[in-house]
Order: sequence, then structure tokens, then C-alpha cells
Amino acid sequence: MTHPNSFDAKQTLKVGNDSYEIYRLDAVKGSGLNVSSLPYSLKILLENLLRTENGSDVTAEDIRALAGWDESAQPNREIAFTPARVVLQDFTGVPAVVDLATMREAVKDLGGDPTKINPLAPVELVIDHSVIVDVFGQKTAFEQNVEIEYKRNLERYQFLRWGQNAFENFKVVPPGTGIVHQVNLEHLSRVVFTKDQNGTKQAYPDTCVGTDSHTPMVNGLGIVAWGVGGIEAEAAMLGQPISMLIPRVVGFKLTGSLPEGTTATDLVLTITEMLRKHRVVGKFVEFYGPGVASVPLANRATIGNMSPEYGSTIAIFPIDDETLNYMRLTGRSNEQIALVEAYAKEQGLWHDPKAQPRYSETLELDLSTVVPSIAGPKRPQDRIALTDSKSSFRSALSSYVELPGGKPVGYDKAVAESFPASDPPAQDSKTARAPTPTDHTEHAETNPAADSAPVKFADGTECRINHGAVVIAAITSCTNTSNPAVMIAAALLAKKAVEKGLKRKPWVKTSLAPGSRVVTDYYERAGLTPYLNELGFNLVGYGCTTCIGNSGPLIPEVSEAITNNDLSVVSVLSGNRNFEGRIHPEVKMNYLMSPPLVVAYALAGTMDLDLYREPIGRDHDGKDVYLKDIWPSTSEVQAVIDQAIAEDMYATGYRDVFAGDERWQALPTPSGQLFDWDTHSTYVRKPPYFENMPRTPGAVSDIKNARVLALLGDSVTTDHISPAGSIAKNSPAAQYLKEHGVEPADFNSYGSRRGNHEVMIRGTFANVRLRNQLALETEGGYTRDFTRAEGPVTTIYDASRNYLQANTPLVILAGKEYGSGSSRDWAAKGTVLLGVRAVIAESYERIHRSNLLGMGVLPLQFPDGQSVETLGLTGEESFDISGIEALNTDTIPKTVAVKAGNVEFEAIVRIDTPSEAQYYRNGGIMQYVLRNLLD
Repeated sequence: MTHPNSFDAKQTLKVGNDSYEIYRLDAVKGSGLNVSSLPYSLKILLENLLRTENGSDVTAEDIRALAGWDESAQPNREIAFTPARVVLQDFTGVPAVVDLATMREAVKDLGGDPTKINPLAPVELVIDHSVIVDVFGQKTAFEQNVEIEYKRNLERYQFLRWGQNAFENFKVVPPGTGIVHQVNLEHLSRVVFTKDQNGTKQAYPDTCVGTDSHTPMVNGLGIVAWGVGGIEAEAAMLGQPISMLIPRVVGFKLTGSLPEGTTATDLVLTITEMLRKHRVVGKFVEFYGPGVASVPLANRATIGNMSPEYGSTIAIFPIDDETLNYMRLTGRSNEQIALVEAYAKEQGLWHDPKAQPRYSETLELDLSTVVPSIAGPKRPQDRIALTDSKSSFRSALSSYVELPGGKPVGYDKAVAESFPASDPPAQDSKTARAPTPTDHTEHAETNPAADSAPVKFADGTECRINHGAVVIAAITSCTNTSNPAVMIAAALLAKKAVEKGLKRKPWVKTSLAPGSRVVTDYYERAGLTPYLNELGFNLVGYGCTTCIGNSGPLIPEVSEAITNNDLSVVSVLSGNRNFEGRIHPEVKMNYLMSPPLVVAYALAGTMDLDLYREPIGRDHDGKDVYLKDIWPSTSEVQAVIDQAIAEDMYATGYRDVFAGDERWQALPTPSGQLFDWDTHSTYVRKPPYFENMPRTPGAVSDIKNARVLALLGDSVTTDHISPAGSIAKNSPAAQYLKEHGVEPADFNSYGSRRGNHEVMIRGTFANVRLRNQLALETEGGYTRDFTRAEGPVTTIYDASRNYLQANTPLVILAGKEYGSGSSRDWAAKGTVLLGVRAVIAESYERIHRSNLLGMGVLPLQFPDGQSVETLGLTGEESFDISGIEALNTDTIPKTVAVKAGNVEFEAIVRIDTPSEAQYYRNGGIMQYVLRNLLD
């Protein structure tokens, strides 16, 4: 690749005895160019353009456009961003490697060299999404869950072992190690990247994209990183730059410091609420101001992690002393730390608390105003002050149950208290049982105005539960388990609770799933593990677990009571997502909160409790215990951190991070440059994306006589479109698996089966909480099939097969924020394989819109003020969409004409860049890249 170096930016940076080639930002000068006042994040993009300038993908004009950024303008200039590396998790990583393996065969079939399909940028995959909480509440839970995980996922893991050997620049972090974003934060991230370039050592900012929407967690380290779909990540692996518009940047000024009693979780829920209201979808968010220095790195990472919850592409903190301190703590080398400091200061990337960069918009938060908070019951941006949690729960409950006489239904103040501590037996899908108390006293647990459900455990223990019962309490997700302050606070709260004689309620399934082994190391060093174990928060795995729906089965007797009495029960978790149907299909209400509050609610056993004014339980002497009596102070937490956490823990924990344990090393590993597909596999199958693909693309065409597959409302997430959790036993996916000899106990999850397109097509739009307004009175993956007289109700999958047989194209109608949530490529892959040609929505989340285009589905948007409702659409109409064929003349039409029955309107074409138009013309990004490699 030629490098014009139009601005003579190539210079040398000396750090100690080492010299590095760098591209100086201050070399970009000229009329109207003001690089020094650019936001930190745009400076990093500018360096990326300087270093990758080649006269075609990146030109001198692109560099000038970015250097002369107009903060007040709407995004209109396309640039090509080349990330330094790609990170994957296994749910999205397996289908990405499946696609690469399939592309190799397609290249061979078209007469090319299959080894051209090979990552050009470093790719690191962390297996973290597969462990399920089958066993909990006992000392061997971790070992048993890992054993079950390997049995379930043997085919997938063997496939990844093959990929690790077959592809260059591809590494795998084995199961039982940690969560991708925490491993990325604590070990993989370089902050400043180095590589040999034509015999010269080059230094430049570490940047990455990841196949998970929470990739921005490393924004806390000053790294420009965001989530993309697996489709876009595959292109980046193969050296294809990521096309993007120069974004608007929101400056978020921080002042003050957090008050006593608040946590990083409270802060991030406050920021999430503020930024979601401000509407930052597709924008960069950048933190600045005097308060930045008082935000610990772990808190910064928590804030970055939640970026997709408020919709921004990134939420970044600049490099400063806190960055260097964290790098020291986590075992980065002295040489790397020295390079980061020297490079950041030389390039104007070091945070100046007095500086006011140019921003498109600004917000401000005084950290001292943050209060303890939770969020729920179904969206992370729906923050609730903890003082209002009981009243908010009761208000929300009316959306889930019919309240008799309009009275609140739930627990009253009195709850069961006298369940002594015990060592719970194994909890798995067949033998899960409640802990066995040695004796108990039954209390009146319910509001007299409401009926409650009896629960009788196999050991004879009895209790009653009602709406609002907390049936899952999970310390989970890298969002919070990467933060020692909140994790130590949870353990100290457990210690104080145990010392007072408090116990978790027997209907609560508890779990501890940290994002890295360092957490359990410092728990052990601090002597806090026994107290967590005493309350049932035994280690269940190092992985995402409950946060991505791998919560496993509820306690069977509790599950039976919920089903028989149609109870609206609750999960509490320290995760980042609480969308409907995500955590567990039997749990309708889900609340996000800090780890210490997760422990507190496990003790309380209900959301229908005011933790500020009502007791959480009773001590050994029968006296009321309040949350304030067991809440650890900031100084107590810090004392444990100072005593228990040291950099040697990180260095030791990550020394052999890619090696894996004996179980991983003993896996039989296939070999060869091409994968030997097993036609009987129900986990890994060759997808049909490249079947009969011509070497040159045909013309795109207008859409005629399309029918509506689903008519959806606002805030339909990728979890609704392509669930990751359990496979319902009466679903089309379940039917497929049964036909292939898979027993229900071995169904595993949708996420684990993303390497099999047959399962995933059947799982698309199959979330049990999906509400398709085309099939009223149903909930789940149902629609009406207009290939039949009167359009009878059937499953979305079965209807799609009939439409396919009739050569009838399909469309999806949706409201605002369509495709919010996870960067789930299968939400787009499943959509296209169902036969959907276009989606018409009021607005899109960034990643899903991109994924749709990446699979050749046309994203269209209702003009402002128009919607399904205002246009009077019912979904029963036949749709014609005209004007798409203008793309064949290398133009992007701003609108297309839509005729739906007797209704006509113009829809906005959401092809935002010329590169996206190329992807659509080729039928998708993978086809585009593959054809380019053949040229």
C-alpha cells in the first residue's frame, strides 16, 4: 500500500532507549484547520487517517475534512477507519469464524486462493458467553458448570480450536477464564499499539472494534473502541476499513466527587438516564473537566461499558495519571507505561482538566448529586432512586398483573426471616432444590388483599411467594465485576449480614460470576469468600451468565409456583441489560443494580420493600436489621482494596491466558485450511450466504407485492429479534432439534447455536415477549400468513417458508429505536434468511441498521411525524417499494416511494455512505469483500 504522507507527519519519538515512528497530529496545518482544539476521540481518528492515507480509501482531503471539523454541522463526510485489532466473544465469534470458513470455500469455488481469507489485523476471541448457571449455591458449582459447559459445547470448541490453527493472527482465550470486556480491559488492551512496519517500529493509538456492543468498556482506558456486528467485524479482520461519517461529539463535563454511600453503578445509571434523554445515538460522548481526575479507572470502564445502553458509539475518557496507575496495577510493563505517557503527551492526547475542546453539544453532572439507584423493570435507562424503589415497583406491577380492587399486590413489611444458614445442595436442571434449613418459623408474608402462592420444597420446607418475589439474584457481568470497589462492597455487606444472622430467602437463586479470576483471588486474599458462600453466592463460572440470559433453570418448586399462579416475579442483577425475556422466560420484571444491592435483595427476597425505611431481616436476637446497618463505608471498602489487591495478581492471572486448562488442551482438534463440515452437527453448519453467488453482482431491483411479516412497536431490541437465551420447548427451533435427535435437556441456548443457521432462522423473532401487532392476542414468535385465506395465525418461521415458496418478498414495520441492544449479527442474518427485503422503522439503533445493510436488507425510515399509526397501516396491506433501482446508477436515493394498499408515502433511505451502497449492491458486506479479494 502506498503512503503519500501528504502532511509530512511521519516523525520519530524516542522513549528511553527505544525509537518509534509516529504520525504527528500537529503536522496537519492550514487555513481553517485547528487540530489542537479537536475532541480527544477525533484526534485519534485523525491519527488513524494520517497513518493509513493511501490516496484511495483515505485521501489528503479526508484528513483536511476531519482536521477542519465543524462541530455544529450534522455528519455528512465519510471517512475510512482502520482499527488496530478486533475482539470477539464466542456467541458472535463462532458465526464469524463459520463465515470465514465458508468464504474460504466460496473463494475456492470461484477459482481463487482460499488462504486469502485470513485475518490481517490481530483477532482475539474470549469464550465467555457459554457457561450457564445450572449448578449454584455450593462449593463445587464452578467445576460442575464448566464440566457441563464442555459437554454441551464440544463441537463449537473443537471448531474454534480448528480456527485457531487454520487462521493467522487469531487467538482464543479458553472457557473459564473471564468475560471478553474485562479481559480486554485488564490484559489485552495496549492503550498505545506497536508493530513492525517495513522494519521500523511504529507506535499509534490502540483502537479496536468488537462483536459485542459493550466493547466501549475500554473507552475508560482512552481507547477508541466500539461494537459492530460480526458481519462488519469480519470485513475489518480481512483488512476492509470501516466506513463511517465523522460524528458529532457530545462533551460531558464532570465536576465534584461521588458522595458516601453511592457506587459506580449509581453513577452509570444516572449517566445512562441523562444521555438517553439527550439522544446520543450514533454520536461520540467524551468526558472532560475537573471531575474526571476523581473518577477511578474502574468507574470509567463501567461508564464506557454502558455506552450502548444510552446509544452512543463510544463514551471515552482521555489518558491521564489514573490511566497509568491502572496499567501499573494490572501488570502492564514499565516500558509500555512509559510509551503510553510519552506518546499521549507528545500528541496532545493527555487530559488537561482546564481545557475546553470543541464539542457539538455539552452536558454537565456534579458527581456529588448522584444518589443510590436501580433501573427497571425492563430497560436500563429507566433509573429509579432507591428511595422510590418500592413505589416504582408497585406502579410497574400494574402493567403485568390485574390488581384486585386497584390495590397493590405484593409483599407487606413482614417477610420470612427464620431460615437458618445451610450449605445448599447442587442446583441443576434436574435436581435443583432450595437450601435445607434445620428449622424455620413461618411468617405472614403477603398483603392480606392478595392471594399468594405456596411453595413446598422436597425437604418439607414451606413458604409462600407473591408478585415481586426475587427469584434470581446474580452478581454478574463485566460491567460491575471489573470494579473492585463494588465487588468488595458486596462481599463486606455479605460479611456483615452473616455476622448478624441474616440469610438469603430459600426461593432466591443466587450466583457469583466474575469477569476475571482476579476477583476471586482478591476475595480469597481478603478472607471474604466464606461470607458470600454462606449466602449462596458461590462461584458459578467466569462468564456473562445471567446478564445474557444464561441464568439456568429456577428452583423447580419456585418455577412451578410461578407458572401455576401466573406470578410476576423479579430478577436482580449487576448487569447491563434487563430487556424483556432476556434474563429468564419465567421472570417478567428485571432490575439492574450494584453488587451490594444484589446481595441485599437476596436477603430481602422481594422488590416490594423499602430498603431505607423497612427492615431487611432480623438478627440473632430477633431485632430488625436495616440496610444501613450492613452497608459498608467507603473507607472500609478502600481498606480492603489496599490490603487485598496487588499487581502481581493480574500478572499471574493472565500469564498463560491463551493456554487453557487440561480440559481445553486435551480437546481433539481438526486440521486443514478448509473445515470438514459435519452434516449431522446441530451446532456448526455451512451457511447458504454464498450459494450460487456470481463473480459480479447483478442489478438491485424494486420490491413488488411484499407482505408484512411483523408489525412491531417502539424499543424492539435485538433480543426480541434474535434471542440469546433458552430455546422454548414448543418453538420451531425446538422442533428442529428434536427432529435431529436432540433431547430438550440438551437444547442449550440460541446464543450457543449461532453456528447453525437452521436453528437461528427458526429463532428469529422468537422471543417469548415479542408482541407482533399483526397477530393480536399473541405473545411470542407469531404472525399471520397471508398466503392462506383470511391470514391465519401461525409461527413467524412457518409463515416465512410459505411466503418463500410463493416468491413473496417480506417487510418489517417498526417504531422508534428499532434494533436497540446487543450488536447481534444474527438479528440481521435471521431477518434476511426469513426472506425480508426491507425494514421500515421510525428510527434505528446504529449497529442494527449497519447489520441489516451488511446482509443486504434495505433499512428505510418513516419521515419525521409519520408512523404506522399516522398512516393508518394495519400490516395486512401489500407493499410496493419503488426507486431502489436508482442505486444501479451509483447514486443513493434520498427517498423511495412506498405504496401500501391505498396508502402512499415517501420513505427515507438509510444508506448513509457510498460504501454502504456498495455493500447493498453486492447483496451484503461479505459478498463485497469476497469479490474484492478475487480481483
